[in-house]
Amino acid sequence: LVWIRPDIEEMIEAVDWTTLVFFITLFIVVGAIREVGVIAWLAARIGEMVGGNLPLAMGVVLWSAALLSTVIPNIPFTAAMLPVIGYLTNTIPGADNLVLFYCLSVGAAMGGNGSLIGASANLVTAGIAERAGYPVTYREFLKRGLPALLLTVGLAMAWLWLRF
Repeated sequence: LVWIRPDIEEMIEAVDWTTLVFFITLFIVVGAIREVGVIAWLAARIGEMVGGNLPLAMGVVLWSAALLSTVIPNIPFTAAMLPVIGYLTNTIPGADNLVLFYCLSVGAAMGGNGSLIGASANLVTAGIAERAGYPVTYREFLKRGLPALLLTVGLAMAWLWLRF
């Protein structure tokens, strides 16, 4: 930047401010949810629901991560869920091999493909497409993304159960 001396005003205009502000506020909300105890409460409820059943916990974590990542962007969702998965890993027998972290990672990553707001790459690409005159609607993306999500998460669940 020092040698090429870019035009600062031009650089500022090129920033996708809508997406940037969206993610800033989203991380603030996730921090607030964690601070007021929602995350700890959620960990306890999931722990009660699955008991010591590791295959059930794997399914719950994978599918809830995938489905929730269609309405909550997957990066802040994953950040918020890490303490939940840590709690479950420490309380469910056999989960000490980090399988629940894999389930969270795979579910959130694939869940991001289910909707327009599921992954930051989707939002950035939609913003670029809109500026180029090719708007992508939430409904249009969901029509194509949700079937792909269901298929890939189903296959991932089978693989994770076989692998772990």
